[in-house]
Amino acid sequence: MDALPVIDISDPDAAAPGIEAACRESGFFYVAGHGVPAALTDRLDAAARTFFDLPAPAKTEIAMARGGRAWRGFFPVGAELTSGVPDRKEGLYFGTELGPDAPAVRAGLPLHGANLFPAQVPDLRPVVLEYLSRMTAVAQTVLRGIALSLGLPAGYFAESYTADPTVLFRIFHYPPSAPDSDEWGVGEHTDYGLLTLLLQDGNGGLQVRTPGGWLDAPPIPGTFVCNIGDMLDRMTGGWYRSTPHRVRNLSGNERLSFPFFFDPDFSRPVPPLPATLHEGARRWDGQDLRAFTGTYGEYLVAKVGKVFPELFAETRHQEAPRIG
Repeated sequence: MDALPVIDISDPDAAAPGIEAACRESGFFYVAGHGVPAALTDRLDAAARTFFDLPAPAKTEIAMARGGRAWRGFFPVGAELTSGVPDRKEGLYFGTELGPDAPAVRAGLPLHGANLFPAQVPDLRPVVLEYLSRMTAVAQTVLRGIALSLGLPAGYFAESYTADPTVLFRIFHYPPSAPDSDEWGVGEHTDYGLLTLLLQDGNGGLQVRTPGGWLDAPPIPGTFVCNIGDMLDRMTGGWYRSTPHRVRNLSGNERLSFPFFFDPDFSRPVPPLPATLHEGARRWDGQDLRAFTGTYGEYLVAKVGKVFPELFAETRHQEAPRIG
């Protein structure tokens, strides 16, 4: 393999064989035919750059500590950890926009609530919320292709695991690193959920681990990079494998990326799929994802808590509101 495949998802039935091959070979592929207008992604990029150009005090007006249990807002360079090591990036955390009367918010569920938006960048709120809506539709389409590739009904995921999905969205800003730097924008890791759809600017830096070594995944205009996460790995018994990847910005420019995470219902367990599958290969890190029991939300909170340990320590002791 010398490049990731590009798969047109405008017809999920036709895309299913290519998706199966990609999920078996690398767990990564480019998504074309998604229908998201370039005007929207251009607006998102412009608004994000305006935000990251703000002085530090303005950015910290929406610091994640102000988001409480929702874990939304801004974090500075070095505040997010991958495998315990600070990443060379700053960023914004968003998710499904929920008001105070939403049942999940009233119940005090972590990672649920209102987003924090900067007053200095008024276009960021409408463009982020529109992007979340558009990408939710794209993710459901990709999952239709994945379901078909596994011999399941096309609506299998949408009618069960993602009828009420956990949607998380990040905007990351990577300062340039020196060519001889050993700092990583994001260290080697796999993603937690079902799938990730990544919009990246023109600067590159993403690398995917393959049996033949590390493979660059450069930006291709008009596409998203899609990769499967640990929960799809778990559900398929390792037949579809979540693949390690990493980022280092050696472009000499300021790099932006926009990962959209589309995950199972927060309150649902994630058992194996009913399809009859071959046994997958042993994971790169030796982890047995089947050993976990509980809901996806419990799994996700434990994982995110390792990324922001201080914030996790603060929020887990907050008393959850009661439904009444």
